[in-house]
Amino acid sequence: MAANVLDSPRAVQTSLFTARAFLRMRGGLASGTGLLTQMAAIDRKLLVHDAVPRDVYRKLLPLLSPPPDRPKREIGFHVKP
Repeated sequence: MAANVLDSPRAVQTSLFTARAFLRMRGGLASGTGLLTQMAAIDRKLLVHDAVPRDVYRKLLPLLSPPPDRPKREIGFHVKP
């Protein structure tokens, strides 16, 4: 834009520098999508691997809790009505 308004070599250089910077940013964002895809694949893998210990914990949890109290038998002679 500066090259259109100002007619000097410095303005042309600045305009080219700005255009190249935006092209480089666009290229970086395009390559970032590949990185995001790889990170998503790693996240899916970790979720699967994290599910296994969670299932084991859920299955062991009843074994870790104390056994329920059994009803006590009454002592003595009882007549059923």
